[in-house]
Amino acid sequence: MGHGGIWIRAAVAVAAGGAIAARAVRRKSVDFSAVFVGVPAMVAHTVAGYRFAGLLLVFFFTSSRVTRVGEARKRALDPEFKEGGQRNWKQVLSNSGIASILVVLIALVTEGTDRCLDSKESTLVTALIGGVIGHYACCNGDTWSSELGILSKAEPRIITTFKRVQKGTNGGVTIDGLLAAAAAGFSIGLAFVLIGFLTAQCASYVFWRQLLVIPLATAAGLGGSLIDSILGATVQYSGFCSVRKRVVGIDGPTVTRISGMNILDNNGVNVVSVFLTTVLTAVACTYIF
Repeated sequence: MGHGGIWIRAAVAVAAGGAIAARAVRRKSVDFSAVFVGVPAMVAHTVAGYRFAGLLLVFFFTSSRVTRVGEARKRALDPEFKEGGQRNWKQVLSNSGIASILVVLIALVTEGTDRCLDSKESTLVTALIGGVIGHYACCNGDTWSSELGILSKAEPRIITTFKRVQKGTNGGVTIDGLLAAAAAGFSIGLAFVLIGFLTAQCASYVFWRQLLVIPLATAAGLGGSLIDSILGATVQYSGFCSVRKRVVGIDGPTVTRISGMNILDNNGVNVVSVFLTTVLTAVACTYIF
């Protein structure tokens, strides 16, 4: 792709990103600080290819939507609840930072040309694209499982011992939450394939193999959520506050420990689980495609 095409993509991204950011701030999906991370991320994704911008937008819109489901119940259960799910720059960065680095590398290697997953043509490009898919499958899976799993009628069980725990406990899982994570990954895989049908050009035998992205992204959504839960149960503190009668993430005189060490906060757990899922999916793509 020529430099003119790349500048057009960048202009489209700035206009679309600005409009989406303004709407998100009004709806309290993000705060103002998040705009300064989100818009540059949108530009980087769009310059690399419309498929990558599509994955970012599918993650943003679907996660914002599920965050608004059952807000009244979440307010009572979630120690980190924010009206409208309002995300700050740290949360936006933890959910898009690694992918933004990957798409910049993709743009440099491909010069903005939409390439298919094909190790015979380029193992590097296949791994980088696979990493972006794994990244958003994990982010979406974690958000869907957290936001919908907490509303499940079933009592969560902590993933390390399978003992029943209070709702809102880090590392607690339900069948509903795990199914939501898989569905979230599926939505990322489906978006990648559908947009790719319109934008990517490759040989027919390679073209149809791209459909394997759908089960791969589904597995990445579920796997990323499981990694997130294991980290949440072990290196993120959860305790029950006898005064507030709810699960909290900080120790104190009125708090009884449930699980986890106070090593990482929620953003830290997200970054580590996203990184691991990104690497695993990238490696898997080099063997599958």
